[in-house]
Amino acid sequence: MSSAVLGLAAVACSSPEKMADMAENVTVNCDPAVLEVVAGEINATVSVTYPADYFHPKAILEVTPVIVYEGGEAAMEPFMYQGEKVTDNYKVVPSDGSTVTEKVHFTYVPGMEKSYLELRGVVKYKNKTVNLPVKKVADGANTTYMLVDKSGKVDYKADNYQEIIKQTAEGQILYTINSSTVRNSQLKSESIKSFQAALDEIKANERKEITSTDIVAYASPDGGEELNAKLSDKRSGTAEKAFSKVTKGHEVEAPVNVKSIGQDWEGFQELVAQSDLEDKDLIIRVLSMYSDPAVREREIKNMSAVYTTLAKEILPELRRARFIANVEFTNYSNEELLQLIEDNIDVLDEEALLRAASVAKDNSAKVNVYKKAIEKYNSDRAQYNLAVVYLNENKVDAAKSELAKVQAKDADWQNAMGVVALREGNKAEAAKCFNAAANQTSKENLAVLDILDGKYADAAAKLADAKGCCHNKTLAYILNGQLDQAAASAKCASPKVAYLKAVIAARQGKADEVKANLEAAGKDEKLAERAAKDIEFAQYR
Repeated sequence: MSSAVLGLAAVACSSPEKMADMAENVTVNCDPAVLEVVAGEINATVSVTYPADYFHPKAILEVTPVIVYEGGEAAMEPFMYQGEKVTDNYKVVPSDGSTVTEKVHFTYVPGMEKSYLELRGVVKYKNKTVNLPVKKVADGANTTYMLVDKSGKVDYKADNYQEIIKQTAEGQILYTINSSTVRNSQLKSESIKSFQAALDEIKANERKEITSTDIVAYASPDGGEELNAKLSDKRSGTAEKAFSKVTKGHEVEAPVNVKSIGQDWEGFQELVAQSDLEDKDLIIRVLSMYSDPAVREREIKNMSAVYTTLAKEILPELRRARFIANVEFTNYSNEELLQLIEDNIDVLDEEALLRAASVAKDNSAKVNVYKKAIEKYNSDRAQYNLAVVYLNENKVDAAKSELAKVQAKDADWQNAMGVVALREGNKAEAAKCFNAAANQTSKENLAVLDILDGKYADAAAKLADAKGCCHNKTLAYILNGQLDQAAASAKCASPKVAYLKAVIAARQGKADEVKANLEAAGKDEKLAERAAKDIEFAQYR
């Protein structure tokens, strides 16, 4: 609370002039002592204590609160008071003394950040009008909340580009029923030839590398489960020897893993599903109904007509061993992608275009790549990301136009629309969109609205888990009086954050830190100009 003498007399006033001439004991208090702008408004409580024998019983006192600021002044409607013998309907101040308390309110206009509140009094008695001395009540006005970054945050949609692509090359050999012998014809089959050609291509391709090879042996799911398990084991052994012959001259410099699966029910179901058998849906249903291999086999054999076809067309394909080369393909690097968007952009698929745009060095390149992805692949993610580029350039109308074309009205889209509304000054629509998005980014954007609305505790809570730029988080803690948390969060190196650190230091009474941080913030001319007027630093100037 601040206290000031209004310039009135504490003596028995024989005339209204005495009220103006002598009033040393009449005091004025203002809460807060330094005016503060909250949500665009300035509110304070002013209390005036009139001592006994001061207020003339037949006088009327008109008191006008006025904020004086650079470039102008703003006055409220006056408060009216009257002595005990006045018959009007104003607030009565008795001759034995009284304290009157009033709420003052002003709407902020630029310039009020360097201002003061004064009371202008006029005493009226009969035909006389006497002006009281004008007295300053409070300094003002603190506008720290206006440091909020209200541009809003938007996220790019991620690409699914793979730096390393997992691939396989495969060949297989077939066995006759109940046999583990590898026939020479199988070592020369088209499947094996294709596998060898793939090994040669991998070896010649500097982007490809075989990381391991699997030899997987099976038995068809007819006959007993125990018998087929043993048969599968034998086939894994002969397949391993055959693999050495198959890869001779096509060397594989990677670990070889040998596996025996037993009955190949998975392969059976896959081949049946791919076939044109009339009863394939019935067979698949049987497989889903029973897990016991013996029951499965019995039920399928009961479909005698179907089983004849299975034995002829499906089961022979499952008496096999597979040779599988596990390959890693090294995709284009970021540098290569950037070169390709200059030299040969048409070779890039949608994911590569999205990745290339994300690493492009300027927004112009990003725009071109996103437009290519939209044109070539009708990419909805590229459409959305194009709008994000425009928002980052503060081209709000262009961003709004592109967002209108996005098909997926998801959380990212809702948040982006909220940012558009925020920048257009439509806080209600922004809040609606941010609440609809309901993700971390939109929560942080809601905190901006909280700061603008003076809900500092809500803003600090929403920003507690915020990552990245610490500006609004630090500001929210300052406004909420959590100076230790504000200081701990102020880790970003920028003039704006340096300014906030100066505010923290000023409120903590650390003069040296105020000076050092204001010097860092002063690299921004607008911040330097602000600091010269900011009430936060009044005692340090």
